[in-house]
Amino acid sequence: MDEIKTMLKEQYGIDCTNVLPQQGGWSALAYKVLDDQRAYFLKVYEKSRASTSKWTALIDMYMPVTVWLQQNSSLKGKIPVPLFTTNGDYKCESEDAIYLLFQYIDGETIGNRELSKEQLYQLSEIVAELHSYGEEISVKTEELREDFEVPFLQELRNALDNDLNKLSTDVAEMIEPWVERIKGLSESVRRLSASLKNNQLRTALCHTDLHNWNLMQAEGKLVLIDWEGLTLAPVEADLMFLVDHPHFDTFLSIYRKRHKAYALNRDALQFYQEKRKLEDIWEFIQQLLFDEQDAQERAETISLLAKELKTLV
Repeated sequence: MDEIKTMLKEQYGIDCTNVLPQQGGWSALAYKVLDDQRAYFLKVYEKSRASTSKWTALIDMYMPVTVWLQQNSSLKGKIPVPLFTTNGDYKCESEDAIYLLFQYIDGETIGNRELSKEQLYQLSEIVAELHSYGEEISVKTEELREDFEVPFLQELRNALDNDLNKLSTDVAEMIEPWVERIKGLSESVRRLSASLKNNQLRTALCHTDLHNWNLMQAEGKLVLIDWEGLTLAPVEADLMFLVDHPHFDTFLSIYRKRHKAYALNRDALQFYQEKRKLEDIWEFIQQLLFDEQDAQERAETISLLAKELKTLV
């Protein structure tokens, strides 16, 4: 914790009195930081994690967009507020980690609970507002544009062909029955990728990780957090998380008040759904192959991988 306190003092001018670990996500560790007057939320991306470069490469591209949304849309108060370093940067970096600091949101994550009707209504309005903006905004979005490339598929294929013997016997045996199904799904994603590259699809700003663990209830409002995946993409990149929701029709009726002509693109939807399955599987295999994990972390990763494999049926 001393390293974090030193970093906060040097990079943000914050005299930290306490650093409290919070429940983090896949991408980063999380801490509640306190000084004498305020609370902050600190995300710490460890460089030792295989996936860190994926989550941090575009920080300087997507963070200006979230700031623009705070200042120019009705999403103010519904997305996290980033804090700048004393040098005016969005992040700071040490030999071991990359840090992002935000205002602390005093609320609770929706997590495993179902959204209430009011929360679903609020989510519909958040997504409809987000999808109202695209490349026309006054912030550069070129690096955030969807190109339908899926380079991780070759890495996943190589791991399935060459690296399963590097995993423990129990994990390798768990994956083995699903190898051909994973390869088949990979080919499907490649075909859809090639097709979608040639289509002129409308794109909009998309969060691309729109699940309940990234939703918080705070002061009567729903807040959408964790914007690492912000992309200028077909809106199915977000709607894929909602199409199977029992109240999707309700969501869509609210969404179409803003986007009256919207019709679901089935190819784009299938692309994002299948790509996400494979991304999650590859994320867990990467962690087991390359990350240093203690026994509890490893057990949790194996459990999540097993759960994801079962969705391939």
